Amino acid sequence: MNRIVVFIAAFAIALAALVAGLYTSSRQDGSPSGSTATIPPKAAETLFAARLTNLQGGGQQLEQYRGKTLVVNFWAAWCPPCREEMPGFARLQRKFADKGVQFVGIALDNADNVRTFLQSTPVDYPQLLAGDDGSDLARAVGNSSLALPYTLIIDAGGKVRSTRMGYLPESDLEPLLQQALAN
Repeated sequence: MNRIVVFIAAFAIALAALVAGLYTSSRQDGSPSGSTATIPPKAAETLFAARLTNLQGGGQQLEQYRGKTLVVNFWAAWCPPCREEMPGFARLQRKFADKGVQFVGIALDNADNVRTFLQSTPVDYPQLLAGDDGSDLARAVGNSSLALPYTLIIDAGGKVRSTRMGYLPESDLEPLLQQALAN
């Protein structure tokens, strides 16, 4: 019996170390974090056509944001870097809203987990649930590894200007938004 307990404890420690290592490696100090993805030619159109569910259970399409500079963030409540970047996204949403910027979160998670997280960390931009098709949608817009978080910036003309796989700090996102607005 003691061997089983020791094995389980060792396994849990090793798993925690692996998760911590992956999280730390996604946070590259001194250089931009994350990486870019290959952007499929129809990524923006795929997003605009997607039908997602809001937290109240109603259907929504990103089409309603066409003509704005759109920041789409794929995330999950269980993802530490996702949770860490969201307060900065909320600040930038408020800062750039009058310039036609709209942030939208797409949760690859269930509604209860998302609601619980948003109670402790409220954000003032729409949160949508991708449901069972979330993985397919994420892949279709360039996230072939399904890493989270994954962020796309689409300019007002409907062109994907930037993607970032992994944690995206506010200080890195703000100049990307300014560039997208300048085009």
